[in-house]
Amino acid sequence: MSSTFDVIINGGGPVGMGLAIDLGQRGHSVCVIERYPEPQPIPKGQNLTQRTAEHFKAWGCEAELRSAHPIPKGGGIGGMTTYGTLLSDYHYDWLNRAHVKDYYFAANARLPQYTTERVLRARAAEVPKITVFYGWSGQSLEQNAEGVTLNIAERESDGRRTIRATYLVGCDGSRSFIRDAAGINETRSEHNRLMALLVFRSEELHELLKRYPGKAFYNVLHPDFEGYWQFFGRVDHGLSWFFHAPVPLATTTENFDFRAMLIRAVGQDFALQFDHIGLWDLRVAIANNYREGRVFIAGDAAHSHPPYGGYGINTGFEDVRNLGWKLSAALLGWGGKALLDSYDAERRPVFASTARDFIERFIREDKEFLETYNPASDAKRFEKAWTSRNLDADEVNAFEPNYQGSPIVAGSCDATPSAKGTHAFAARTGHLLPPPGKDGGTSILNRIHSGFTLLAEDTVDCEAFKIAASTLGVPLAVEPLSQNEIDAYQSAAILVRPDRFVAWTDGDGGSASEILRRAVGIS
Repeated sequence: MSSTFDVIINGGGPVGMGLAIDLGQRGHSVCVIERYPEPQPIPKGQNLTQRTAEHFKAWGCEAELRSAHPIPKGGGIGGMTTYGTLLSDYHYDWLNRAHVKDYYFAANARLPQYTTERVLRARAAEVPKITVFYGWSGQSLEQNAEGVTLNIAERESDGRRTIRATYLVGCDGSRSFIRDAAGINETRSEHNRLMALLVFRSEELHELLKRYPGKAFYNVLHPDFEGYWQFFGRVDHGLSWFFHAPVPLATTTENFDFRAMLIRAVGQDFALQFDHIGLWDLRVAIANNYREGRVFIAGDAAHSHPPYGGYGINTGFEDVRNLGWKLSAALLGWGGKALLDSYDAERRPVFASTARDFIERFIREDKEFLETYNPASDAKRFEKAWTSRNLDADEVNAFEPNYQGSPIVAGSCDATPSAKGTHAFAARTGHLLPPPGKDGGTSILNRIHSGFTLLAEDTVDCEAFKIAASTLGVPLAVEPLSQNEIDAYQSAAILVRPDRFVAWTDGDGGSASEILRRAVGIS
């Protein structure tokens, strides 16, 4: 039996389902192949950024996300770093994304990935254009100039099907079948570290940590671990937890005292009950290309890293918001030949920067600090250095993925898309369009359309853009800017892409035709 769709997505985790919803809402037929009938109950991917919450708003399920895993009053979702043990007197705030809340249209959130998946599965079931095969896996693929064929098999039975589509996207994790079958290689940065993942229940630990109100994840630095973290995170507030930490390379689930490890990390004995003990290799991996013909990869299939900073699931969601509108443009015929290539040109450098400028830098700088300062040998020197490295707000502000230097945005070609930047209210080419000022409200979201949007002052002549868009077949809506918005954005005309990144401002120059042709990948 065979079926034909616009896009096949192999892997129906959060990233795959997010892409399916993005495409399905645009009217494209999508087939999702997902091997697990139910989300897997391992807590990961918990810290969702404000930008990720904006995706859920766009996908019509932000309210469901908020209600899926309520945090009790006073619980909080902030983070902190401690020295030596979890209960140490040396601690500071870390990765509290509330510092940049004014630059987004939604608040950040915290919930286990399996709960996020349920929200997305429920939303996908409401979109008529989405077909999902739960309990099936991709087995082989072929592609040619006309499309892609994926042969799938039922995991718990002998069912077989052939699915055809114009494009195929692998959202099937770090061991991606699609990536390997398409012949896409990856580059790995090995750290020669074996890590433990422990999932456990402990009401007593919750009581002990009431001394740190408003916190949900805790990074414990200890000289023995050479900059690699002992990392605690809440799952169900008040009861369940997860914990990551390095263990000796020969460790198995049977030959190591994981309870003693937890007690040492906390700094005192406490009652606990294990739900899961697992082991994983710490490495950073990035695919050498995100596209091979009609096959694309996204999420962990394209890039993977240790859970340092909560970047993984958020990066995957941004992948699909970037790719979704571009696949749609190609399917509808208004995307140029360079548009699909721009997915790799924009998203791959952003992850490379995330790994280099944040994740691996954390490990390197923490190692150097632990080798240099020790409260047991020189408390005053340690305390001065400990206080000065509390750069929580600066760190959060610096993570600002942007596409400066992208081939499809205006401006200088000297820049390179990067995860590193600064948050600002001004409209900047290659950057996400923020709310118009700290108290700007969300009304401007109602003026951002699913295609391109030209936001412009009344005095701006928009006719040339309308004519160019009509000639190119590009969906373009023209919407007004108020004076307050012009003052906040420092621009009287802004061309906004479907993913809400700025493609052009009136400070960039160029004719309307040149601007639009570049934005949709027409050379």
